[in-house]
Amino acid sequence: MSPAAAMAPRLSGVTRASSLGPIAAFMECHGGSIARVLRKVDLPFAILEQRELIVPLREQFRLLEKAARETGDAYFGARLGQAVKSEDLSAFGAWVCKAETLRDAMFRAHAGLNVMLQTSTVLTVSRHGPRVRWSIEFIEPETDGRHHNEFLALGYAMDVVRGYAGPHWRPNLVMTALPSGSPRAPLEDIFSANVSHGHAVPAIEFDASLLGNTIYSGRSASDECAAGSEPPVPRQSDVLATTLAVTELALHEGYPRIAWVAAKLGTTPRSLQRRLGENGTSFVDLVDDLLSRHAKRLLHEGRTSVTDIALNLGYSDPAHFTRAFRRWTGQSPRAYRQAALHG
Repeated sequence: MSPAAAMAPRLSGVTRASSLGPIAAFMECHGGSIARVLRKVDLPFAILEQRELIVPLREQFRLLEKAARETGDAYFGARLGQAVKSEDLSAFGAWVCKAETLRDAMFRAHAGLNVMLQTSTVLTVSRHGPRVRWSIEFIEPETDGRHHNEFLALGYAMDVVRGYAGPHWRPNLVMTALPSGSPRAPLEDIFSANVSHGHAVPAIEFDASLLGNTIYSGRSASDECAAGSEPPVPRQSDVLATTLAVTELALHEGYPRIAWVAAKLGTTPRSLQRRLGENGTSFVDLVDDLLSRHAKRLLHEGRTSVTDIALNLGYSDPAHFTRAFRRWTGQSPRAYRQAALHG
């Protein structure tokens, strides 16, 4: 690795859109508009429907902060965290929640989180006398919205435990990274548990005797490994895969622009272009490859007109798309579709 690459700030961690839980319905119930919030943070509406999409973690922080301001709720993340279901966290959540015991579920969460759902995140478990402390830390420099995301993450952890301890279970203690003098009562009402502020990382504490509990009520244990049912999230160190995933997200806003992608990743266009060059490509080439693959897939499927494909891929008109497609394949889109249908 070159000295410049070694000194370059790392790109933002990423998460699946599913980690936002039922945020759209939740905001509507609390008098807010998710559409307005998405416009403010410049994220596509597609993340509400295509829950497998990759979103920069720093952008999720910002979204939760704007949602809190939109609803006027200083504890928005904590309330949302009490409405989430861990099994809805894409394949990762389903896999975790089908473990035979709580101990096994926590092991799966630790083993699969950074591979299947979210990077730049560290889970830790430790024993404190008769209690277990389960903590979560986000390795991101962003501060706006961080505490909302921490509360949301604690909500998921609580839901995992409830799957084995029962729906009425509450933690013995909720530890937060808020300043030690912050009010506790509002959060104690939300969590129905004792709250302690001023900790380095947020965590929940519960009786260690629960670790051997088997699945409670409706959930059923399964040996089936859901881990391979969707592509892994990009590794934190993989510049190409991370940039490609966020460029895929940009495609839902129109033709991908490097300024948009770089901003979402917490860097500058020049820095991103340099890092792509160090990995043997450029943003133009990366976008070309992405659009080519999407175009071929849509043409193979045969259900979308060439005009609609062009517009879906961010081209201003079919002629521009056709010229690009000829450059990629040596054929027009219609000729390629005909060959695919009769091949």
